[in-house]
Amino acid sequence: MTETSLQPGVPLAGLTTLRVGGPARALLRCEDTRSVVEEILAADAVSEPVLVMGGGSNLVIADAGFAGTAIRIESSRIEFGTGRESGRAHVTADAGVTWDDLVAATVEAGFGGLECLSGIPGSTGATPVQNVGAYGVEVADVLREVQVLDRRSGTLRWVAPGELGLAYRTSRLKHRDEMVVVAVSFWLNDDRASQPLRYRELSAAMGVEPGGRADAAAVREAVLALRAGKGMVLDPDDHDTWSAGSFFTNPIVGADDAPAILDRIAGRLGADVAVPTYPAPDGVKFSAGWLIERAGYAKGYPGPHAPVRLSTKHTLALTNRGGATTEELLALARDVRDGVADTFGITLHPEPVLVNCAL
Repeated sequence: MTETSLQPGVPLAGLTTLRVGGPARALLRCEDTRSVVEEILAADAVSEPVLVMGGGSNLVIADAGFAGTAIRIESSRIEFGTGRESGRAHVTADAGVTWDDLVAATVEAGFGGLECLSGIPGSTGATPVQNVGAYGVEVADVLREVQVLDRRSGTLRWVAPGELGLAYRTSRLKHRDEMVVVAVSFWLNDDRASQPLRYRELSAAMGVEPGGRADAAAVREAVLALRAGKGMVLDPDDHDTWSAGSFFTNPIVGADDAPAILDRIAGRLGADVAVPTYPAPDGVKFSAGWLIERAGYAKGYPGPHAPVRLSTKHTLALTNRGGATTEELLALARDVRDGVADTFGITLHPEPVLVNCAL
């Protein structure tokens, strides 16, 4: 028996972590995978536009809303197992499982592997779409396989990571809707040990050398503390967390173009300035937060009375202070994007998915 509830004309703002956005024509809540599949295919059969939603942590929805049906995946199954192909422990979870609940469940069951991704808001199904990452670990590092609904054929199938084009904060699933994630499986460490701690701030907090490992439960607590200090753990009473997390991705500049960018930064800030850069497959990765701050945008910009501000804890988060509109949010994003481009010649790109609106 499937579980589905239908509500007409429901505002979508309350289903997102930014808390902005207008209504959908209808909202369907699906509590199991079978109902997700049935409702999406039924909508497709009559050419009804569909917006598939999970935790709403990576969505910016227009003030006008969505002219179609929003289908919210609320499935909740979690299963642990050992793969016959390798003998390795793994966990498989429905797409609707709250991501941090899954991380907590793996740690509580005595496994490591997902702890560096603690505290990230949203649902499990969104994590491979975005190739979610934090504190030196990406979903690509631990992903076993993804179950998708192929809307073109109406069938379910399991897809290996190699088919997904996983890269920095993207995959072949992002900005496309012919494949809908309904379940995800991750490899786990069965020795209670974390993934290698590659992120210096985290390894320092744990008192281990970069690349070392530590108790997964202790690492989870350290990650949650670090994220909370940056306003990156959801708290309904803290407007610094009314955000989509990092609004801009860290820009990657081609290796041939990077020297000119570094010269421009030196010309603006001085030749002795230390610019944080990181190697990337396609060039050099710069820190978006560092660029935003050095372009003159301080925490809390543009001021205490603005309806949308940069977080007072982290300049990479654009926050709703309680009554903001989507257009006010996008106006601030354009301001920051254009200021960084004018100052340093680097264009920042939004990380969230924009629905019926554009930057």
